[in-house]
Amino acid sequence: MFSPFLSALSSSGARLAAALLLALLLGGCAGTAPKPDDEDQAGAADSQDDSEGAASAEPQEAAPPAPLPKQDLSETILYEFLLAEIATQRGNVGLAAQAYVDLAKRTRDPRIARRATEVALYARMNNAAIEAAQIWQEAEPQSPRARQALVGLLLNAGRYDEALPHLRKILAESDAKPAESFAQLTRAISNAQDKQAALAMVRKLAEGYPQVPQAHFAVAQAAANAGEEAMAFSEIRKAEELRPDWDAAVLFEAQLLQRNSPDKALARLSAYLQRYPNSREVRLSYARLLVAQKQFVEARSEFQKLLDGFPGNSDVVFAVALLSLQLKDYDMAEANLKRLLQSSYRDKNSVRLYLGQVAEERKNLPDALRWYGEVTEGEHYVSAQIHYAQVLSKQGKLDDARARLQQASAQNSQQRVQLILAEAQLLRDANQSRAAFEMVQDALDRLPNQPDLLYDYAMLAEKIDRMDILESSLRKLIAMQPDHAHAYNALGYSLADRNERLPEAHDLIEKALKLSPDDFFIIDSMGWVLYRQGRLKESLDWLQRAYAGRPDPEIAAHLGEVLWKLGQHERAERVLQDAVKKDPGNEALTNTLKRLKR
Repeated sequence: MFSPFLSALSSSGARLAAALLLALLLGGCAGTAPKPDDEDQAGAADSQDDSEGAASAEPQEAAPPAPLPKQDLSETILYEFLLAEIATQRGNVGLAAQAYVDLAKRTRDPRIARRATEVALYARMNNAAIEAAQIWQEAEPQSPRARQALVGLLLNAGRYDEALPHLRKILAESDAKPAESFAQLTRAISNAQDKQAALAMVRKLAEGYPQVPQAHFAVAQAAANAGEEAMAFSEIRKAEELRPDWDAAVLFEAQLLQRNSPDKALARLSAYLQRYPNSREVRLSYARLLVAQKQFVEARSEFQKLLDGFPGNSDVVFAVALLSLQLKDYDMAEANLKRLLQSSYRDKNSVRLYLGQVAEERKNLPDALRWYGEVTEGEHYVSAQIHYAQVLSKQGKLDDARARLQQASAQNSQQRVQLILAEAQLLRDANQSRAAFEMVQDALDRLPNQPDLLYDYAMLAEKIDRMDILESSLRKLIAMQPDHAHAYNALGYSLADRNERLPEAHDLIEKALKLSPDDFFIIDSMGWVLYRQGRLKESLDWLQRAYAGRPDPEIAAHLGEVLWKLGQHERAERVLQDAVKKDPGNEALTNTLKRLKR
């Protein structure tokens, strides 16, 4: 989350590119099918590349071209060269690579070896590329480009012991820039398969640079990748001692801290910002972590500071708007959203969607319809249509709401399923559970194995007391998706709520918890099944945890009932009455209150 140095590279091409980052300073090898150079000028071209950075200063004598072997253009060499190039042009890069490598072995010519490296790399023939690069480096030992290409390929292959002497040479030749070389090395080994071997190599390299903060940073990251957390902390703190104002280092330390204690990560970032209040990236990461920890008031304050410093940053304006909406500060939310509409912000439809939500929260339903109606295309279109239909339903126009959803265009089957489920929810809210059940049943006839439809079908079956359909549908869903936590939970909870097969219900909810341990509804289910089993004190612990994390009215009803059974009548009534004030029409709350007061 914090560090830009640990981004994963997923495709094989990207992984290979990461291994060659050490070569990028001087241009590296070709990443697309390379075109043949004028071989007679290859050595001079390398020298020109190496001196390019100094060309803009003052005229210098051109570096002499590297000495090249005297090479007779025999019939065999010409034939093999033409064979390789024709194979390249025809797309047979495997044949071309092998022909070039064979030619490089025979001639020991650095120009041919370089070409062989490029073609073998493009053909994903890593061993052949290493073999060619070794010839290139041996034939042209003073070429940084040859050494860096060889190092990149050796690192990608996990041949760290072979890469080590070349890396030492590169660091020694980098003069005043070892920091840059360590940063490139870190990126090159970020996806190392043998993480312990990579760590050992980086530690050996860093030993000679105790005063270079990037060297300690490289060791810290390699240690973190290898699971050596204590070493990672020790090394990143050494880097921070050498360079106290280094944003990247504190972000990495916070990332390590967050694994076990988000609060410690927040404290570390906060302390850093007190010393360096103008650190934009650290403040942004701090604000995002506050959001992740649901500290929305504090997060908005940090985003507002960013906004004060960078008033033109539309992403920060958007974050402030959404946090204001979360905090029910609708004036600020609306002001910032409308500000985005007047700016060059790229995603205007998301802004209109949230403006619709602001209007809806304010009970200004005509404005809500206007904003939702202006979302006419793109990824937010379906969501806007669903919101539009919900507003129509609130106005008592259920038929119009259903027609809106039925007429909305869907780009794929998943969007069509979203619209069907939204329509079913409208019917459920209107106490037309039978009609909703039949509608989803019809949809399942067309899409019999659609997981979301199957789950909703099961939940609607419960509403019409078809427990046989509920159980068969959920078991089918579990067979299709064994990691579907909510399917296990729904089946377990339905059994517990009916006070049936309680050991089985407990096992099902336990499986759901293993799959989704922080889901407060599943935590509530565990509390409820324990209550049904007569384990009241254990039940209370689970239900209090669920209600603290998610003050939902049904969780409140369960908590109130358990408190009442434990003799804590005053506290039970307080929990239930507070929940009723927030959600006065909730059936579970009112039924629980009536039952307990009989």
